[in-house]
Amino acid sequence: MEASFSLCVYCGSRAGVSPEFTEVARTVGQWIGQRGGQLVYGGGRNGLMGTVAQATLDAGGTVVGVIPKALVEKEWANHGCTELHVVDTMHERKRLMAERCDAFLALPGGIGTFEEFFEVWTWRQLGYHDKPVGLLNTNGYYDGLMSFLRSTVEQGFMGEWQMDLIRVDSEVKRLLPALVQAAGFSPEPRLDEI
Repeated sequence: MEASFSLCVYCGSRAGVSPEFTEVARTVGQWIGQRGGQLVYGGGRNGLMGTVAQATLDAGGTVVGVIPKALVEKEWANHGCTELHVVDTMHERKRLMAERCDAFLALPGGIGTFEEFFEVWTWRQLGYHDKPVGLLNTNGYYDGLMSFLRSTVEQGFMGEWQMDLIRVDSEVKRLLPALVQAAGFSPEPRLDEI
């Protein structure tokens, strides 16, 4: 079955301290898989990355992993992906992930997640793509970041229109449908959601 939509998810290679982070990664993967969607992600098997990938597969979706050779050699690659692309550099990784998806979503994560999120947001404001960009603010994880970003607007370094280019929500059931619909797809609801 061909995927109806493809969602690029950025998230931690660690699980974080709150069990809620792992649970939301599982919920995101289930949401994608139950609708016949495709997950595009960094190809790792650890932390939230591994959780969202396995949940997508278990729910019937497909998973495209993209991982640099250096991380494969450290045995971080998830060889259970539907497709696993091994690339030479991080730049190639991010380019291929961006090409293969219809929308972007950041879950809780560390510096790599931040960098990927900010890059696709920057690309959007520059007109390099017109794909929706979302931030899942689980358990208030991104409250501090959002406060800082609002202060950059107040200080005159960003405009409200730039903030309007990202969708921020704490609920999977609101944010994921909004992203996928903004990308031009109408994922079928599960029977228990009708």
